[in-house]
Amino acid sequence: MVDSVPQTSTPASAAAEVPTRRSRWRPARADVLAIGVYLALGVLVCLNHWGDIPNRVSAHLPTDHSWFEWLFAHGAYSVFHLENPLFTTRQNAPVGVNMMANTSLLGVTLPLAPLTALVGPQVTYVLYLGGALAATAGTSYWVLSRHLVRSRAGAFVGGAFLGFAPGVVHHANGQPNFVSNFLLPLIVLRVLRLGEPGRWRRNGILLGLLVAYQIFINEEMLLLTALACLVVVATYAVLRPRAAWRQAGTFAAALGTGGGLALLLTAYPIWFQFNGPQSYRGLQGGIFHSWGEDLKAYVTFPRDTLAGDPAVEQTLGLTEQNSWFGWPLVILAVLALLLLVRRSLVARILAVLTVVFTVASLGPTIRFDGAETDTDGPWSYVSEELPLVEMMMPTRLSLVVAAAIGVLLAVAWDAVSRTGRPPVPAQRSGQPPVPMRRSGRPLRFLLRWRRPVGYAAITLALLPLIPRPLPVESVAPPPHFITAEGWRPYVPEGRTLVPVPIPSNVHGLSTLRWSALAQHAFPVPGGYFIGPNEQGEGIFGAANRPTTRLIYSTMGKNAAPDITDVERRQAVEDLRYWQASVVVLGAHPQEAVLRDLMTSLLGTPQRVDDVWLWDVRSLVD
Repeated sequence: MVDSVPQTSTPASAAAEVPTRRSRWRPARADVLAIGVYLALGVLVCLNHWGDIPNRVSAHLPTDHSWFEWLFAHGAYSVFHLENPLFTTRQNAPVGVNMMANTSLLGVTLPLAPLTALVGPQVTYVLYLGGALAATAGTSYWVLSRHLVRSRAGAFVGGAFLGFAPGVVHHANGQPNFVSNFLLPLIVLRVLRLGEPGRWRRNGILLGLLVAYQIFINEEMLLLTALACLVVVATYAVLRPRAAWRQAGTFAAALGTGGGLALLLTAYPIWFQFNGPQSYRGLQGGIFHSWGEDLKAYVTFPRDTLAGDPAVEQTLGLTEQNSWFGWPLVILAVLALLLLVRRSLVARILAVLTVVFTVASLGPTIRFDGAETDTDGPWSYVSEELPLVEMMMPTRLSLVVAAAIGVLLAVAWDAVSRTGRPPVPAQRSGQPPVPMRRSGRPLRFLLRWRRPVGYAAITLALLPLIPRPLPVESVAPPPHFITAEGWRPYVPEGRTLVPVPIPSNVHGLSTLRWSALAQHAFPVPGGYFIGPNEQGEGIFGAANRPTTRLIYSTMGKNAAPDITDVERRQAVEDLRYWQASVVVLGAHPQEAVLRDLMTSLLGTPQRVDDVWLWDVRSLVD
């Protein structure tokens, strides 16, 4: 592998060997094939959804799945009703939800509003999920093939891993925001090119636009990318101090331009996120701070791959499967770094990146095989109250390790593909070539087999990690009363439809979907989101009203309690608070006991279409 740096080098050109020759395939054909394979993998991952999209959700995170369906409906509602997408009262009525303070995916849901209006949020969700995986692999392939490696096959392997890494596929179980990484390779490329002479303004503007847009897709992944870029640039400065010093002024000017533009474009949304209605400071109890990666997880096969075993989640899968590379890939990565680190600057940078983020991902206490040890982790020395840190989950830092391994795979494949024949012994001009001595045959034999052995090693390490279709589970279809808009005569403008059970992060999965499938035509109380408690700390879901607690308690005991007049008066007060016009109970596993409870509170219901309905307008007006 070459480690030469041109005189006009930048961090990008110095940390990469810029391609100088074409692959055997014509670029257009290779690119089309790569994108086609990535799209096929995206379809494969979502395969189980396609059989019955309206009635299937993620078996791993069904509530998150429903939340993101609701988000696609929110994007369409905001566009077609010209409402502020940063806030909504269609959930958690009448208080509302700060969408910037939640994972709202506005950078995706707003542009896809026409598609959502046409096919519904369920189909849009599945289409986008597979498309985002393929798009991330595609942009990774483009950056690798145009700016890092000569081998298109190497770029394809690296792009495939970056788009479909075990941690990314795991998050595809209900969290499409963590598979929406298609801008991140472009952001990294722009950062590494900030030092290019004569282009600081152009590079800064492009970086600012990309960063501003990424803020509306996933701020957490942007933060991880920024931390990774910081380590990369700092390592480059240490390894190439003279080149870094020459580029420092241009780099700073471009970075200032990009940062200023991004801040200008996102100043109000960011202010709204931290100071707007229903904003909060940190999460109650700092629950994310303690979620570190298990050491054994790095060498464990992930569940949703060919070699994965769901049973391992009983011990290791307590948080998220963000690393889970398996033994073959870990061994391959270590060997590749050892072989390349002396000859390749990019390998040295990747080695530092891998070590730093592997250690950082371990959290405040070292865990092994699902059990906490007595050894303090790096996060035990980090205050939970630091800005941004309070919301970070240490285990997700291992996603940077996955990205480093993806780049390493491309670099390693490229190095193997450029393996040449042994050098010909020197000879004087005009004399015949000096014959190779017998001692050179073993070397020739090794070089002859280096390519197939290298290709085979990379392929065999990746084969166990080929993703399988994500697991799904069936959910009850929404009532015909909802889908046929039978609710319209009962819910005038400014009033809410109260579904039973009240939607929350634990209960009411099906009733939250009613709002999404109705395209937010009616607001609902409760919901699945993060909002402030009385102290201003973030909590999951709305603060439970007395009637909400009574409903959940009844579901837990599976028996309706004896209702007092105090509880009946409190139910009316809660309905007034929610600005309710109608209470609706559809098909539910505990339908009988819930009907008895609500009848005791509100009186005899009507049977309208396929739901039980309590028209409470006369009670609350």
